[in-house]
Amino acid sequence: MQETVLITGGTGLVGTHLTKLLLSKGYAVRHISRRVSENDIVPSFKWELDNKYWDSKAIEGVSYIIHLAGANVAEGRWTTQRKRQILESRVTGSRLVAEMVEASNGRIKEVVSASAVGYYGTTKRSEPAVETDKPGNDFLANVCVQWEKAIQACNTKVAILRTGVVLAKEGGAVPKMRTPIKLGLGAPLGSGNQPMPWIHIDDLCNMYLYAIQKGLEGTYNAVTPETVTNKELTCQLAKGLNKKKLLPNVPSFILKLMLGEMSSMLLTGVRILPKKISETGFKYKYPLLADAMNSLLK
Repeated sequence: MQETVLITGGTGLVGTHLTKLLLSKGYAVRHISRRVSENDIVPSFKWELDNKYWDSKAIEGVSYIIHLAGANVAEGRWTTQRKRQILESRVTGSRLVAEMVEASNGRIKEVVSASAVGYYGTTKRSEPAVETDKPGNDFLANVCVQWEKAIQACNTKVAILRTGVVLAKEGGAVPKMRTPIKLGLGAPLGSGNQPMPWIHIDDLCNMYLYAIQKGLEGTYNAVTPETVTNKELTCQLAKGLNKKKLLPNVPSFILKLMLGEMSSMLLTGVRILPKKISETGFKYKYPLLADAMNSLLK
């Protein structure tokens, strides 16, 4: 019997890739979002976070919910209003998912939700972060804590994937870095030594599928075992584009002037290990950055 997966944020970068993967594996897929589109293969239903509304037809026959929705943390300066939007989009969305689970009367077997490695904060530490470590105390860490708490209220099995930098052709870090490098303007940011936990989009989508198929529960770091620095990532991308010469590092103070508090995302980082997901036997298609970049720059 074909099982149905409902995805929040299904039209975003990860959601689009994940939809294709699930369809190829024989699942039926539907989306729930602010804008409803007509699609015979992937029907969509409406929800409105401001009004705490969601279309009850969305969960008919649904076995799993994958929760990806949330305001983009990298769009615009973190004004007070923007920070409120980033937090509320995740917490309110998670609460609506919990309502869906409750309304399903036990039919929804599992919820798999996104979170972020920002959970661990930006404080320097000597040892890599693992899933059992305490959260940080900055803005993004606080967002992740409240986000995860809200989704854990679902009255069913819940798995949470704390995601690092997603490498993909169509969006995220790679296109943003690729353009200046092609123009000969590529440069590491700040010291260049800040860790950048990353994952190839194929591996991330496979991890969501794996979570459903294996019935995973709890929190998992969705990053590769290989953590690289900002400089290493920049150099690897430049190498793949045959632009091996980089400009001197962009000084931290310039990024702070341009981006304000949001610059902390680019200038700081924590080494993170995917301890729990590796222990389950999950296999990465792209565990090494060089192979990941080769696949994305073809």
